[in-house]
Amino acid sequence: MIIFYDGYCPLCIAEMRHLRKRDKHNKLTLVDIQAPDFSSRYPTMDWHALNARIHGLREDGTLITGLDVTHEAWKAVGMGWLYAPLRWPVIRYVADGFYNIFAKHRYTISYLLTGKKRQCDRCIPGEANEK
Repeated sequence: MIIFYDGYCPLCIAEMRHLRKRDKHNKLTLVDIQAPDFSSRYPTMDWHALNARIHGLREDGTLITGLDVTHEAWKAVGMGWLYAPLRWPVIRYVADGFYNIFAKHRYTISYLLTGKKRQCDRCIPGEANEK
């Protein structure tokens, strides 16, 4: 599975680092949507949609989003049980709501939880070169 993640988000970077460390069988391809060559490598992908929330592309071409990506990614590295409860029917609805809030405010939440600011060495917030 290909995971499209925000390489400016400290929590997103940390999660991708943990996934990469546990991906002993190379089941995941982690793609930073903030990479300068992203749009040339993936011209058919909608960058704005990808930036709004995490996306995953399954091997069969199915595009998934949000906590479905998180669950499948951790399942691929043998730890799906950690996130499985978030996909249970009643919990899923609530968890997806919280994820949507997180995705929208991920830079602020990342800063509050980690003390790390947005990891952006190629842009100045509010200027045209910011995606």
